[in-house]
Amino acid sequence: MSRPAGVILAGGLATRMGGGDKGMLQVGGQSLLSRVIARLEPQVAGLALNANGDAARFADYDLPVLPDSIAGFPGPLAGVLAGLDWAAENGTGAIVTVAADTPFFPADLVSRLQQAARGKPHPLALATTPRDAGEALKSGRKRVNRHPTFGLWPVALRDDLRAALNDGLRKVVLWTDRHDAGEALFPATPFDPFFNVNTPEDLARAEALAHGGES
Repeated sequence: MSRPAGVILAGGLATRMGGGDKGMLQVGGQSLLSRVIARLEPQVAGLALNANGDAARFADYDLPVLPDSIAGFPGPLAGVLAGLDWAAENGTGAIVTVAADTPFFPADLVSRLQQAARGKPHPLALATTPRDAGEALKSGRKRVNRHPTFGLWPVALRDDLRAALNDGLRKVVLWTDRHDAGEALFPATPFDPFFNVNTPEDLARAEALAHGGES
């Protein structure tokens, strides 16, 4: 399976952080976005950023900036669709998405998602962690937390996704379940690698993790 392109989802409103771009927040002397780029770039064939508003604020990152093509901030699926359209223009068959506020996601995210999608009708998979962090890794939907902003998405389904969004679909897992998405299971110890920064308290925790060498 060839390497997918990477798309960083930064199109949210960051209401619990008072608005603005969470990706610009500093952790361990680097922005969250810089940390996400450094972790994803070695895993993918190319990289873009999904964000709305003035793209010039991201000029220092030297990445294509892809706005949502569906109005009204309909959620992460709109960012996925923007990424799929960009990938289609560049002749890439799939993308992997990550969230801009999650700086410690696994360094083998892409390969594990690709493995989870093997044998499926389409290369489609989501990242998961055990619902109880103290349990051994177990399969089964009731025992896992799905992380819908961390997924492998096929360009072949972009028109299906566009139609679903235009029909009002907003919940990621409703669409991925419809297409029998695979699930890549990651350990949640010593901490959840999909921990994201939503509040000032989360930012303090991320700072502690960055300095503790646990990532």
